[in-house]
Amino acid sequence: MDGLPQDFGDMGALPDLGSFGDTNDMGDFGGFDMPETITRMPVALSKKAKAAVIVRLLSTEDVKLPLSTFPESMQVDLAHQMTELRYIDKDTLASVVEEFLAELEAIGLSFPGGLEGALNVLEGTISASTSAKLRKNAGFSLTGDPWERIADLEPARVLPILEAESIEVGAVLLSKLKVSKSAQLLSMLPGDRARRIAYAISLTSAIAPDVVQRIGISIAAKLDAQPAKAFKDAPTERVGAILNFSASSTRDGVLEGLDETDKEFAEEVRKNIFTFANIATRVDGRDISKVVRGVEQDMLIKALAGATGNAAVSTEFILTNMSKRMADGMREEMEALGKVKESDAEEAMSAVVAGVRELESAGEIFLLTGDE
Repeated sequence: MDGLPQDFGDMGALPDLGSFGDTNDMGDFGGFDMPETITRMPVALSKKAKAAVIVRLLSTEDVKLPLSTFPESMQVDLAHQMTELRYIDKDTLASVVEEFLAELEAIGLSFPGGLEGALNVLEGTISASTSAKLRKNAGFSLTGDPWERIADLEPARVLPILEAESIEVGAVLLSKLKVSKSAQLLSMLPGDRARRIAYAISLTSAIAPDVVQRIGISIAAKLDAQPAKAFKDAPTERVGAILNFSASSTRDGVLEGLDETDKEFAEEVRKNIFTFANIATRVDGRDISKVVRGVEQDMLIKALAGATGNAAVSTEFILTNMSKRMADGMREEMEALGKVKESDAEEAMSAVVAGVRELESAGEIFLLTGDE
């Protein structure tokens, strides 16, 4: 039990049971023959019996204890102890609870058991490479449920394992994750492999729990062995983010150079670029009202008036998805503003793009993909 004092949970054998004594003094039992003696629960319980009493008491209050994290031998002892117990009188129960509470109150601070518990406490305060080295040097074997740790990881961390492991292991992995995360990972795989893993999931019903546990331990160990990355985002995402806020002439020149050097990389960078010109194709028209509210009015007018070439399409797209009264007011302000300097137009369009990105990060809007 989490928080159960070690001495209290160190359960020994039950003492011998006594008897109620002479059954002749117990009266008529409606024709049923009474046994010569009936056993009773003595007041002095072993520590194992006391732990079983506490577990049973908490279960009546629907308190779910993480008993699965205990060593298997302790879980077996507890089950046997609960099998041997029958009835506990109120005085004995009160005595056990009082002793249990007294031992809990005597605990000033508790530490997690084992290396994994210590590393979980230190997560975020020591480097990932140090954690991996500690596990490796200790020949560490994961305990508890490794799937809980795997489920908390970003899809990008899990994807290399899913790509490298066998189809069968991939099927178990996706079966243990949340449906939304499994769907995301499946969409990141090549079509043929995704289909084979999806079919393999239909064959997982007969896999024993201990096999699933061993697969989880193996996957978690491989994830721990992965070297720490210096950058969270992929190179294409980092280049795309930089070019997002670069001048259009700089952006076009860099992309042309990348096309000559590595056309495939250049295409991936383009997918991660979102500029003012992309608003017309990647923002849902119903979200334009949110975009407009999130940008200062004068910056929006400058962006709309200063957009030229492909970017001008986005100007019309934004105005079309406003109310007619608001769009007419915007057109009047754009006409009154006149010609906008190129540098001012770039700054204003970058402000609108930043507003769109903020809305996307907050989950208030979703950018459309090329397929959509």
